[in-house]
Amino acid sequence: MRRTLVMLLSLGTLALASGCGGSGSSSQTRRSSGTSSVPAGAIRPGASLTQFKAPKYASPPAGAPVLSGVVQIAYRNITIHPDAIRVKVGSTIRWTNFDTVVHNVTSRSGPSSFASGRLAPGASFQVRLRRPGVLHYLCTIHPVTMNGTIEVVS
Repeated sequence: MRRTLVMLLSLGTLALASGCGGSGSSSQTRRSSGTSSVPAGAIRPGASLTQFKAPKYASPPAGAPVLSGVVQIAYRNITIHPDAIRVKVGSTIRWTNFDTVVHNVTSRSGPSSFASGRLAPGASFQVRLRRPGVLHYLCTIHPVTMNGTIEVVS
């Protein structure tokens, strides 16, 4: 009984602290469409949602080997391994989703352009790289932790 009472008091405190249940209007609140209130300055007309952090693409280490043939990249634990590689022109890159959630592979810049669409758990996607250059790619669902770089060399 005591545990239940403590739980209810905690939930009530959290609800009050977060402003749940409040219907008053103050100088810090404005009405939007007459149905809900939002903090002043929180929404601008024409505003859109943006990422909090831009992806930070790694570079292959200076002494990284040049890989060729079919090069495997694993999507595991909402990360990419390896996330920065160097490959020979003509290599095929195969991304495999080892996670239990959906991912994708989308190029952002470089000598090739591609988008895998949804990669269900266990699914793979591959691309053959035919031109040299630096290719940045990411999972658009998890761009902050899932982005990579492929340096394609002659």
